[in-house]
Amino acid sequence: MSDQGDLTHQAISSYFIGPQAENMKFFKDNISTILRELEDARKKYKFKGDQNFITSSIQGSEEFQRITRNFAHAVKKAAKLMGSHSIPFWNPRYQAHMCTDLSMPALLGYFMTMVYNPNNVALEASPLTTVAEMEVGEQMCHLFGYNIDPSRKGVPTGWGHVTCGGTVANLEAIWVARNLKFYPLALRKAMSEAVVMNGKERKGPLNFVADRFMVTTCQGERKLFKDLSTWELLNLRPKTVLGLPQELHEQFGISPKFVESALQNFNIQSTGKDALEREFEIKQPIKYFLSNTRHYSWPKGGAITGLGSDTFEGIEVDDAARINLHVLQERLQRCLDEGQAVYSVVAIIGSTEEGAVDRLSAILAMRQRFQSKGLSFLVHADAAWGGYFATMLPRNLYDMPRGPTVSNPEDSFDGGAEGFVPDLSLKLETQEDLLALKYADSITVDPHKAGYIPYPGGSLVYRDGRMRYLVTWTAPVLSQGSETGMGIYGVEGSKPGAAAMSTWLSNKCIGLNPQGYGALLSEVSFTCTRLSAHWAAMTTKDDDYFMCVPFHKLPSEWKDPFDEHAIEEEKERIRREILPKSNRDIVESDVGKPAEEKLMTLLRGLGSDLNINAFALNWRYDDKDRTWNTDIEEANYLTRHVVERLSICSPDQDPTKIPFYLTSTEFTNELYGKCAKEFKRRLGLPQCDRPLFVLRNVVMSPFPTDNDFISTMVDYFRSVVEDGVRLCRKRNARGPAIHRFVMQGTDEIFLAYQPSLHLGKHRQQIILAVELEDNAKSDYIEIRESNPEDPLFLKSSAEIDLQQVVGECERGKPVSFKGTIYTQHGGPVRTSTPVTLKRVIKSRPLNSANRETEYPDDYMPFYLYGSGKQWHISHMLLQAPNATFSAGNVKLDDKLASSLNQRHVEKGAILTLTEVPEASMQPFPTSKSELPACFFFQPGKKYKVKVWDDLKPASAAGPGLLEGLGEPVEGTITLSKEIHIDLEWINKDPFEHEDRVGKWREEFSQIGKKLEKRA
Repeated sequence: MSDQGDLTHQAISSYFIGPQAENMKFFKDNISTILRELEDARKKYKFKGDQNFITSSIQGSEEFQRITRNFAHAVKKAAKLMGSHSIPFWNPRYQAHMCTDLSMPALLGYFMTMVYNPNNVALEASPLTTVAEMEVGEQMCHLFGYNIDPSRKGVPTGWGHVTCGGTVANLEAIWVARNLKFYPLALRKAMSEAVVMNGKERKGPLNFVADRFMVTTCQGERKLFKDLSTWELLNLRPKTVLGLPQELHEQFGISPKFVESALQNFNIQSTGKDALEREFEIKQPIKYFLSNTRHYSWPKGGAITGLGSDTFEGIEVDDAARINLHVLQERLQRCLDEGQAVYSVVAIIGSTEEGAVDRLSAILAMRQRFQSKGLSFLVHADAAWGGYFATMLPRNLYDMPRGPTVSNPEDSFDGGAEGFVPDLSLKLETQEDLLALKYADSITVDPHKAGYIPYPGGSLVYRDGRMRYLVTWTAPVLSQGSETGMGIYGVEGSKPGAAAMSTWLSNKCIGLNPQGYGALLSEVSFTCTRLSAHWAAMTTKDDDYFMCVPFHKLPSEWKDPFDEHAIEEEKERIRREILPKSNRDIVESDVGKPAEEKLMTLLRGLGSDLNINAFALNWRYDDKDRTWNTDIEEANYLTRHVVERLSICSPDQDPTKIPFYLTSTEFTNELYGKCAKEFKRRLGLPQCDRPLFVLRNVVMSPFPTDNDFISTMVDYFRSVVEDGVRLCRKRNARGPAIHRFVMQGTDEIFLAYQPSLHLGKHRQQIILAVELEDNAKSDYIEIRESNPEDPLFLKSSAEIDLQQVVGECERGKPVSFKGTIYTQHGGPVRTSTPVTLKRVIKSRPLNSANRETEYPDDYMPFYLYGSGKQWHISHMLLQAPNATFSAGNVKLDDKLASSLNQRHVEKGAILTLTEVPEASMQPFPTSKSELPACFFFQPGKKYKVKVWDDLKPASAAGPGLLEGLGEPVEGTITLSKEIHIDLEWINKDPFEHEDRVGKWREEFSQIGKKLEKRA
């Protein structure tokens, strides 16, 4: 079937070069046009007497020709490298980060400008692209509903500009919030009766109006400015603060230039924050509130601006990863009650990890309520990801006096063949919060994300354009809209005019409206929703040996009371009525049905607010009970395996061999709190402090929703997961294996097991007291005493089930096995040596559930054990990664040795090196060659120690093995020559991919050698 039926999709298909370079001809034609214009421009700039500077004779010279050939070779080789090794962002199979095919207008706009290299720091260096940046600012203001007509009375005029990205835009927003909050304090100082200026005491430069200057407080009361309390100054409404210079002009005819000079010695830009806080006795730090899942640029910006990252107080998120409004309300009320001012509340419009949209409309309403009580603050919208989705809203919504209304989905549809993609409306609450952007004080939006613009392309827009004067050193002017320079505002100096032209041209060609970007993002939203349907219904509870759980709950999961049967029925409906159907079938099946029965209604309830699907995996064992895994580390391992298969993790990988790209993130308890705990519960995992590894796919391509394209990718995904499950089962399998021990002692022999944190058969810390038959023991003692520096090991001659063997020994059964004694460097000493277990000193599991959340920060813990005459130590393994440190025949001082008794011989004890905090050294180096010369575990080292009775059973499982130890005995130990350190085997994952990082560097080196080669 043809593509003639869907005019919208035809238009969208013209925006891109295409996954298979389908539109390359048109792109080349435009590039040729740009190059012709470049040539014409250079040739036209010619004056009388100007000659060709590069003559034909120069071009024909041998040196010119040689270098030109080398250039051509380097370009060809480098371009081939880029094509062979670049991640295929342009293809709909790539759904990892916020990267995709760029729009052709954006690419052409950037290229056509880049070759002229204008610098938007100043008009004289960028006359055209400065205007382009002004146009972009107005485009963004119009998109979000800000006024851009300076002649409109009573409505602030918006203003925006281009930044290099959202990080810098957020930094500027922080800078503005800081300066706005302290501006009234600086103005108050300028009106003081006595100030010190240039070393002399005098009246403040604005003191002459102090007794007459009236302002409106946050709660609407008209008062003398000089009579305002510090609290009232800190809580003037933003429009009031921004209007102070205008008020001085209107009330007293004072020029803005004079106000600027009057404040020069008092504003925060000059004095710094601390001086003003001391002057006005501000005891509590002013706060910034935003969700815990905020972008890293916020605390980073706090550090840069001097507010400190601790100023940014995270608010926990709800189960949909949106800011918890109840907690925010409580924190703001606390600030009001305790007299603690607030800079700003940030609403995230499309979080980068989950696509969640904070309830901006509710936050704005909350601000109004608090302003009526005397607490005022800015509201900033971090819409770096979500800003362009506002193009999906009908423009007439912006003219309504109240919030948006949402019509029911259309019963009819327009055209469609095999490329038909139905538009998908945003969730109702998401529409409301996108529309509420028109009331936010400032907005960060990144055209280089959902605007399909090349990097670097961010932007910041202000509802009241006067806010930009807070972050510039020039005088504000009264007539709005007359400035032509852009570089004086904000953080950046030099910046590429190409970014502004690229953004302007793409916005103009595609359109910031429902027919342009809105239609494009609607199709993308539908693609995302179809994928979310697959993640939601991929696995069945009884049949599959893994589960795929989407972070965003199904509609039935939100209902109270919880009904597992209803959830499974809804999944089955998705499998039956959505997954096998084409886009056309889905829309046609909805005709004539009430909204609550439509498949489109169900689809709209799936997935995130804005085009990001987060989901996680768990797996089950292949035992007879088909037990589900309950170890979060092993669930995370499966997810990591999938990510490694579906992404580039090493330079030696071939990007063209990966048919489907995903990425991942972590849900930590610290950031996600109850939200993470709920997600773990849905995965069948116990509650713990360890983070949950989560898959995510970001959908930006409008192309892959039909022709079974999604099903093909999902089928491949399933096969990768199934491979991962087999791998997880293998690494967690229990049963027989070859086991290795460090041998210690001569009067009584002990075996310190060499564990592995990555293999279930070896994931145990074990210390055994054993017997060897007489000849073997004699040989062992002879070798031990002749060369104590060379560790001796014992390896089981055949595979044994060590946990079973240890368990039988603990139950008093006689147990033995045969082993080979060998040295680290000299090889086998005795083979097939019978080994009989006498007692189990320690047998403690090392699964993630049995580990501590932190390394010990006050000491280094060891197990102490021995015969009573000889004592040995082995490092307690409480966290991962880790290292095994074993020392045989350590010397205890007399006092300490005399305090040990038969109980310690039978059960062992716990010893800590009190002057060696383990946390300070973790993680340890990955090999012995990397150990520093001063490393603590060396022969002859003497340490102060504390020794406790180990009151727990030999087979006790952690965490908490160091709790309730009672009173210690103190003394010293000295390490002997019998030392063994393992940094590798314990941490080695035998299934891990090994990187070969030098491959690409060699390619670059070859290009360089060609260029450096002389004729």
